[in-house]
Amino acid sequence: MDRNKNSYIFIYSIILVVVVAGALSLVAVLLQPKQAKNYEIEQKRNILSALKINVETKEVESNYAKIVTEIAVDEFGNEVEKEDALILYKAQTDKGLKYVFPLSGKGLWGPIWGYISLDEDLNTVYGAYFDHKSETSGLGAEIATEHFQSQFSGKKIFNSENQFVAVKTNKRGAQNENEVDAISGATITSTSVSEMLESCLNKYLPYIEKSRK
Repeated sequence: MDRNKNSYIFIYSIILVVVVAGALSLVAVLLQPKQAKNYEIEQKRNILSALKINVETKEVESNYAKIVTEIAVDEFGNEVEKEDALILYKAQTDKGLKYVFPLSGKGLWGPIWGYISLDEDLNTVYGAYFDHKSETSGLGAEIATEHFQSQFSGKKIFNSENQFVAVKTNKRGAQNENEVDAISGATITSTSVSEMLESCLNKYLPYIEKSRK
């Protein structure tokens, strides 16, 4: 075949594209188990962060296995063994029994997520962890900082009349034990955190009310 002909160049280009695409697909398949493992470790690290336990990557799985138990509950708050059930976590820490609830919501520019841990009374917040995909640096992105997250410790998700209210952000500053300071200049992201906490914890309310002490 004349290598200077357009047909040769065309066929060669097709073969090259197929080979490269196949190689990339193979690499993606080979990397999937590692990526899944990394995601699992990151998730466990975030749960530990909500429990105020910060360890190196190599120590995440051993620390998690020692204290955390995964629980599945149905919409009535009963513990079940179902794939489509709600998941939460019990952790027996050196500070006592804690419950950890996963959170997910929508910020100003994209997804936000996190975990919140409650004391054994299932009312008092022990710790919180939040993160985001694309909130504004220095503003909404502050939800991922220790300064913002530490405000939640000691707050209550039930008010003085025993009504579920979650924990709200307030741009005027925390006015009671159910509020924290909102982030200055990031009203929408701050409100999104409030909405995420309320909507996500509300799903677990039947379990929380059944188990409260």
